[in-house]
Amino acid sequence: MNGKLILNQLSQYQPGKQIEDVKKEYNLSHIVKLASNENPFGYSSKVEEQLMGMKHSFNVYPDGYTTNLRASLAKKLHVMDNQLIFGSGSDEIVQMLCRAYLYPGVNTIMATPTFPQYRHNALVEGAVVTEIPTVNGYHDLEAMLHAIDSETKIIWLCSPNNPTGSIIPKDALYDFLNRCPKHVLVVLDEAYYEYIDQELDPEAINLITKHPNLIVLRTFSKAYGLAGLRVGYGVSNENTISNLNVVRGPFNTTSLTQQAAIIALEDQEFIQNSIKKNKEIKQDLQHYLDELGWNYYDSQTNFLLISTPISGDDTFQYLLERGFIVRSGEGLGCPNTIRLTIGSEDDMEQIKTLLGKLHKETSKEI
Repeated sequence: MNGKLILNQLSQYQPGKQIEDVKKEYNLSHIVKLASNENPFGYSSKVEEQLMGMKHSFNVYPDGYTTNLRASLAKKLHVMDNQLIFGSGSDEIVQMLCRAYLYPGVNTIMATPTFPQYRHNALVEGAVVTEIPTVNGYHDLEAMLHAIDSETKIIWLCSPNNPTGSIIPKDALYDFLNRCPKHVLVVLDEAYYEYIDQELDPEAINLITKHPNLIVLRTFSKAYGLAGLRVGYGVSNENTISNLNVVRGPFNTTSLTQQAAIIALEDQEFIQNSIKKNKEIKQDLQHYLDELGWNYYDSQTNFLLISTPISGDDTFQYLLERGFIVRSGEGLGCPNTIRLTIGSEDDMEQIKTLLGKLHKETSKEI
């Protein structure tokens, strides 16, 4: 399809409501944003402490090869330097993948609902998009395999999946990779990897040697709390990485970003504390939702996709007017749901109270 026609059919990314704008619009003094799955516990204190003591040459271009961060990450992951690629968030690597492998006449397969940038960037490149509905929030891997043909170039697996939070079971992933044709690049997006329960970890990076058609994406935006600095990475075989480097911008991660990521990577105590708090607070919220009789999807992330008694848009508005920004599921392909980031303990106590009031109000209406 003509590129201009594609652009006419697509819409630009709509960022969530900003805190200051909501304060003014609703005359509120305090707003809590629980819409973008950011880490409510911030980021490692060592990042700020060490960056302030460093000399920064902002007049000089950053290291286009990300040499130091590359070395630190390769050591941690037990991979070779040339098996890594970095991007301005892992979503830039999604864009690179589409640019490198998709074009008019080929197709790509993904779940629905899932991270929308897979579809968006694939359509920009002119590829045909095949979407396979999830089953209770989980990828239908069997249906995805059946959808493959000779013109399939990429299959996208988001695990844990955004927006449902569900993880692809380890055995199912291994079976899928064994059966997937080798001409298809399997993109395993693990943006929420750090939140996965240890016993469910598929250790996907260890599969790259056996499956050269696999690339694993991760990010520093979620558990590491560096969303504002934009740095993600991909791990694959050297040929795939080489192809991506052809379409990668030469200076796509900043000097400051690279330094911050190195420091954050070393502070695993912060990561473990964040994960522990997230799990405890999420379980408490789940117990409360059980008491209300509200359903939610299985989640191995720092968010829950929650079924609501009224539309997701109406629930979003109800919470917004009371100082909480969440994400309506209506625009995510999940009617009558909200996606709620797990916040601090105090914030979640407040939102539980609001959800309880909404439950009572809607129950009276019924």
